[in-house]
Amino acid sequence: MDLPQLLLLGALSGFTIFLGLPLALLQGVSSKKKGFLNAFAVGILVFLIVDVLDHAWGAASQAALDAFAGRASIGSAAADLLAVFGGIAVGLLGLVLYESRYMARGGGSAAGQAGVQIASNDGSILEAVTLEDAGAYRLALMIAVGIGAHNFSEGLAIGQSYAAGSIGLALILIVGFGAHNATEGFGISGPLTRLEKRPSVRFLATAGLVGGGPTFLGTVVGSLVGVSTFTYVLFLSIAGGALVFVSLLMYGSGRRQTTNRVLMAGIFVGLCAGFLTDLLVTLGGA
Repeated sequence: MDLPQLLLLGALSGFTIFLGLPLALLQGVSSKKKGFLNAFAVGILVFLIVDVLDHAWGAASQAALDAFAGRASIGSAAADLLAVFGGIAVGLLGLVLYESRYMARGGGSAAGQAGVQIASNDGSILEAVTLEDAGAYRLALMIAVGIGAHNFSEGLAIGQSYAAGSIGLALILIVGFGAHNATEGFGISGPLTRLEKRPSVRFLATAGLVGGGPTFLGTVVGSLVGVSTFTYVLFLSIAGGALVFVSLLMYGSGRRQTTNRVLMAGIFVGLCAGFLTDLLVTLGGA
């Protein structure tokens, strides 16, 4: 397998996230089912939090053990530990800052009640929606950002396996992450299932690129550039912090949307889906 083939497969691994996005287009769904789907998405996000922080802390704590045993420098181990806590702070508190600065805009005016525009980074308008629906759109984008940071680290793993000559491992990771990313699309769609009006294809495509595109970028970086444990741990921790923030927001929304019994059932099913798709990677010996 040559580099262009690897990059193509890395892109496909990330863009399977689009398989779960059509969930947001479902119409005529009862409030109980919408609440379950929202909770299902929360379950997937909770699994991702466990998964990414486990990998980040595992790498950082191993570096600390190596330093304690004299096999590595104390400075390197300290940097990796700092990457864990600093990354969580950036992902968690950074979204708190974003929410306080941008998500509350327009809430007190008549114009804000009539309509809100959801814009992309280049300033183009993705959606013009009511204030009530704007929170769901922005939450979906924040989930996509958190998943994107997680998927960048997955791309790094694919690229680094290829650079080390472990082609078989790289292929296993591509298949496993591709299956996993398909469930992550449900995480992005979850907040949008409660909307009365379907989100546009353009908005869903943007959210999919934000969430899935970093897998390809990580594959490029990992295959061409030497990536340190610090970088790997940092991106995992940023993803973990961001996912903690958005999962708690979605949980709060779910409590208002459905009963606690339905909410917990959905979270349980989402957790199971996350663990089962991750099993594909584990069975491959990754």
